[in-house]
Amino acid sequence: MPVAIIAGQPLHYLDQGSGPVVLLGSSYLWDSGMWAPQIEALSQQYRVIVPELWGHGESGPQPTQTRSLDDLARQALVLLDQLDIAQVNLVGLSVGGMWGARLALMAPERVNSLVLMDTYLGAEPEATRQYYFSLFKMIEDAGAIPEPLLDVVAPIFFRPDIDRESALYQDFRQALQNFSRDRLVHSVVPLGRLIFSREDVLDQLPRLDADTTLVMCGDQDKPRPPAESREMADLIGCSLILIPQAGHISALENPDFVNEALLTFLANHA
Repeated sequence: MPVAIIAGQPLHYLDQGSGPVVLLGSSYLWDSGMWAPQIEALSQQYRVIVPELWGHGESGPQPTQTRSLDDLARQALVLLDQLDIAQVNLVGLSVGGMWGARLALMAPERVNSLVLMDTYLGAEPEATRQYYFSLFKMIEDAGAIPEPLLDVVAPIFFRPDIDRESALYQDFRQALQNFSRDRLVHSVVPLGRLIFSREDVLDQLPRLDADTTLVMCGDQDKPRPPAESREMADLIGCSLILIPQAGHISALENPDFVNEALLTFLANHA
């Protein structure tokens, strides 16, 4: 996996295929593997680039000066500059959509089209923020995601009736268990606090181009429920697609549906 030095740290990214560029922004706590079905489908006709979040995959620790989602957006622009890429079609899921939309607002000339998946550009509701911060404190204190927390955190990402014995669930649970103390304390927890204390930018969404923007959401997404996606699509004035039989990590829970929707959208906009 190639590496770029950004803000003094190694940021790893996947770069596969050729053609118009599709930049995939990943979910918190997932590496580029969450996009495996999309990478396979899209890289037949597009150049697919997937940067790993700080402390995730093979990327290095979160740079100390990274304090906001705007910083993540700026770092993605630095990566594009280093790769000499003028324009991308940006598909961001969860935090990938949070920084992706900010990138589109910050540098609209760099974003040819934008897909926001299972994400929200409003502030985190206070009760939820406090809940997540309490989990971060427990993880920080333990230097690990304690066993009881694994079965609190893992289900957040999936539809409620996910088979907990399935490879999809068990592999993610194992990945959570594998995070080292160093990664958790220096990257994963700080990144989580940054995500869940984000500023509300809903009032800026009407600035996005409705014709080249699409909102998608798993119809059973618990942390980012469809009502949030509907609110954003209304503000942007763009289409909303609900992904059947999918929770938060919709790209993996219903990959065929997601692939078809993305290929159709990109065929008209890339």
